[in-house]
Amino acid sequence: MIPRSKVIGIGKNYAEHAREMGGEAPKEPLMFLIPNTAVVGPGDPVVMPRQSNEVHYEGELAVVISRMCKDVPIERVSDVIFGYTCANDVTARDLQKADGQWARAKGFDTFCPLGPWIETDLDTGDLSIVTRRDGEVVQDGRTADMIHSVAVLVAHASAAFTLLPGDVILTGTPAGVGPVAHGQRVEVEIEGIGILSNPFIRRD
Repeated sequence: MIPRSKVIGIGKNYAEHAREMGGEAPKEPLMFLIPNTAVVGPGDPVVMPRQSNEVHYEGELAVVISRMCKDVPIERVSDVIFGYTCANDVTARDLQKADGQWARAKGFDTFCPLGPWIETDLDTGDLSIVTRRDGEVVQDGRTADMIHSVAVLVAHASAAFTLLPGDVILTGTPAGVGPVAHGQRVEVEIEGIGILSNPFIRRD
């Protein structure tokens, strides 16, 4: 189901990923917006656009917001979280570099797979997060390595944007991002949630 309002992405929230992207992690959470039209579900194809020759996977933990909220204090964040799911923050890496900002590179239709379902009872402090490309492990991280915790991210996002029911916050990706080719399948598995699996296709 497409979120009612928005998806908020968080960049460079794992130190090793920040380094592999050629820099240090920002002091405050780095936020960007993904249009809700980018969202697809488990099993849906990710369509790689003709404008890009370098489409990357990014496995992430996603937070789903339960109710309208603004300026949520860190200690009250649990009151506004409905649950958690897996996400693949698909990125046209060449366009990200060329544009100098991330709206197009991360906002194409189908570029934000979510699923396979929402887990409502989960401690996200130290969960395994593994991404596989055609069965090969390409990312193997733990949510304990996040620079900014889920609570910090939700509080920070709500200080900027009014959050609406069904809004999604992506929490950043571990190191190991890389390209996907036509016909390959990417799985994002998070401990306590399940596996999000999507084929990648390129249409002429």
